[in-house]
Amino acid sequence: MAMDIGPGAGEGADDEVMMDINTTPLIDVMLVLIIMLIITIPVSLHAVRLATPRAAATAPPQPPTEVTLAITAAGGWQWNGEALPDRAALDRRLAALADTPDHALRLQPAADAPYAAVAAVLSSAQRLGVGRLGLGDLVPYAR
Repeated sequence: MAMDIGPGAGEGADDEVMMDINTTPLIDVMLVLIIMLIITIPVSLHAVRLATPRAAATAPPQPPTEVTLAITAAGGWQWNGEALPDRAALDRRLAALADTPDHALRLQPAADAPYAAVAAVLSSAQRLGVGRLGLGDLVPYAR
């Protein structure tokens, strides 16, 4: 049993290199890409219309009016620069502030203010229901 594998080297074999490109894999890849393009184009062009709600143009909310309560180094309180004589006056001011929701209290203790004065303001503000309280311009504790 013999198998014919083409002309041998001595029987008139063609020594030239084959210069043709095998285009079958290239055509297969191009056909796959075209099919994918045909499938995906209608999906991407399909639009869904949604009825979104329209918001009325309103003015932005006003920031709250800020009241500054400074605590001095001697343990006294200053309400927007006005000295308060005692804790009862402080409580009256804080109660009036708690009744107005568009006001905020900004607590500014001095660097060497006693802790008891700061704690008194915080406890009164919590007891009277002050909603907005912020600490501002705190100086780091120095030993």
